[in-house]
Amino acid sequence: MSRVSVTGSKRVIDDVIEAAYAHHSLHVTDYDDRYEGFEPGTSLEGAETVNERLVTVRSLESILDVEADDADVARSLDDDELEAELDRVRERVNELNDERDELQAAIRDRQEEIDRMEPFAELGIDLEYLRGYDSVEVVVGEAKVSAVEAALEDAETIGAFDVFAGGDVVAIVARPTDPDAEGVVQDALVGVDIALLDVPDADASPEEYVAELEAEQADLRDELDAVESELDSVKEEAAGFLLRAEEQLTIEAEKKEAPLSFATTENAFVAEGWVPTETYPDFEAAVVDAVGDHVEVEELERASFTADGDHHAEPVDDETGGAEASDSPAADAEDATAEREAATDGGHAAHGSDDPPVVQDNGGAAGPFELLVQAFGRPRYSEFDPTLLVFLTFPAMFGFMIGDVGYGALYAAVGYFMYTKYDGSFRELGAVAMWAGGFTILFGIYYGIDLFGYHAYQLLGIHWPVEGKGLSPADLDWGLSFLVVSVVFGIVHLNIGHVLSFVRTHQQHDLKHAIYEGGSWLLILNGAWIWIFSQHVPGPKPDFLFDAVSVLTFGAVSFSGFPVVVGIAGAAAAALGIVLLGIGEPPELAEFLSPVVNVISYARLMAVLLAKGGMALAVNLLAFGAYIDDGGQGSFHFIFSAEHLAHVQETPSEELVFAGITTAFDPASIGLVGVVALVAGILVAVVGHLVVLLLGVTSAGIQAVRLEYVEFFGNFYEGGGRAYLPFGRDRKYTRED
Repeated sequence: MSRVSVTGSKRVIDDVIEAAYAHHSLHVTDYDDRYEGFEPGTSLEGAETVNERLVTVRSLESILDVEADDADVARSLDDDELEAELDRVRERVNELNDERDELQAAIRDRQEEIDRMEPFAELGIDLEYLRGYDSVEVVVGEAKVSAVEAALEDAETIGAFDVFAGGDVVAIVARPTDPDAEGVVQDALVGVDIALLDVPDADASPEEYVAELEAEQADLRDELDAVESELDSVKEEAAGFLLRAEEQLTIEAEKKEAPLSFATTENAFVAEGWVPTETYPDFEAAVVDAVGDHVEVEELERASFTADGDHHAEPVDDETGGAEASDSPAADAEDATAEREAATDGGHAAHGSDDPPVVQDNGGAAGPFELLVQAFGRPRYSEFDPTLLVFLTFPAMFGFMIGDVGYGALYAAVGYFMYTKYDGSFRELGAVAMWAGGFTILFGIYYGIDLFGYHAYQLLGIHWPVEGKGLSPADLDWGLSFLVVSVVFGIVHLNIGHVLSFVRTHQQHDLKHAIYEGGSWLLILNGAWIWIFSQHVPGPKPDFLFDAVSVLTFGAVSFSGFPVVVGIAGAAAAALGIVLLGIGEPPELAEFLSPVVNVISYARLMAVLLAKGGMALAVNLLAFGAYIDDGGQGSFHFIFSAEHLAHVQETPSEELVFAGITTAFDPASIGLVGVVALVAGILVAVVGHLVVLLLGVTSAGIQAVRLEYVEFFGNFYEGGGRAYLPFGRDRKYTRED
């Protein structure tokens, strides 16, 4: 990337903006009051009008529910046509929208009145009998009859009363002892839990009144449908225009507000930003062709990096590609340049952020995984973009932890739905879900054609070399082997991170710093784990560290540990790494065990694998029941019928774990109880597996992301870069004639 400066007279600022916008390559940096005598620019004339029209267009699009695919072919749109058509569409849409709002409010009012009448319909008394009395008071409300009667009997202010009830609604007719008193019934009911109701102003029976309201509501809905239909017609007619108008006005607004990022004086302006280095000559030519000698375009630097990793200004002279607007700049360009140089003591201090923007270009399958990287932080210009590595590792970790054909198919299906139905981040997340689901299916096949926790190879009656995930007594060795796999994966993963750290440090510093900062951790990491996997001091080392290779290769390869001499060499390498770390980065000596600890953190892969497998097993166990063969030392087998349950109970070599909801009762012999048990068991299975499916996303997804962000990125990656957002826009609905 090259940082460029465009300095010129304010008289040509419009033309410069037009040229830069059309070229669509300049990432503008905001002016931050760095130059003495310069101020941030102001919007060009007409910006307020353009923005008002843009707000109007977007409001109309919202009212009509216009979508991106509602536009017809792209065409030009001049200002006169835009203004006239916008006024016509706005007047018509606002008129229809106001009418729609009024009808919807009237329908709501009728519905509220209908809802208010429901209690009186339950009461069954004509409304005219519930008001208009002089000597008695009438109160209607929702309350318990017994509580109301008790309160009225105890009230000394009431001479006589009667209570009429219908459902939860009561009507109280009472005569006060004092003819001039008011509100005595409500005073008497102060301690009663009652919701008072206002009597509607109608003389008909509640049923007739409700029927009247419903008829009015139906007429209003017909009118509303007619208005909605007319709005649909307006949408069909105006959608293309509105989308073209929004695009045209957005472009105009961006152009007119561009000077807000410039440094300006009364007569001059300075615009700075970044362009891809290969596009700089074309950018310079485009601006110069537009305004000639009234502007000076300079390539100030090409991004390179200092020893601390930050880019620095590498001035570009004429021989390396720098250029001026012309051999004989005009007076106004010279004056503008002089003002800028005076503000910087004859030099040039970049305004805005000095960091170059970043373009992440991970096409194809890896592209959607930029979403996970950007969630941590976009890579800085000086950093390696880890998107490809996340693409290669995240789905594999996720699939390893879930490892189920059924769950994987559902993850992939949900991902496909998101990928095809949404745009932007949801589409990318859908692609990530599809990859994660695919690896979940692959590992599910490897684990014994695992299908919602059930080993399908048992049902098919075939031999499968991998007997499970380590949940049953027979496949315990597999569970321990998967622990070793998790650790080895962690060693490889962290090695990649430390190698990248070594390379970056070597590029930004020198070989000595790379050895101290990156090489030391590589020596500690690999030396320590070579010693752990060696036969040197074998006592505290568990046997499964060495047996895992034979288990995973089905006995084809055996591994008894690295020889003693290799183990000693590994320990020596780790010690050398600690020494180098102490020389180069003494404060980090406190963390010299982190390579061992971080690798052990990858054991969470096996832990989640067993946890999710155990949850699926528990769901199936509750629903269908299970037993272990070989006298309790074999594998889990599920029970799917009462006959099979009876066989298990009668067979000494098969140890029953749980009878299961569906199999404990035989529908044929027990009838209704058996049917209820069958339905309950199926419900437990469906809900239980749905819970496991959702927890799989949170547990496996979060743990995989954590390993990427903390253990992996922590070795070489910081993030915090800015996206490359070039000034300009690709037209979709309009074109320039």
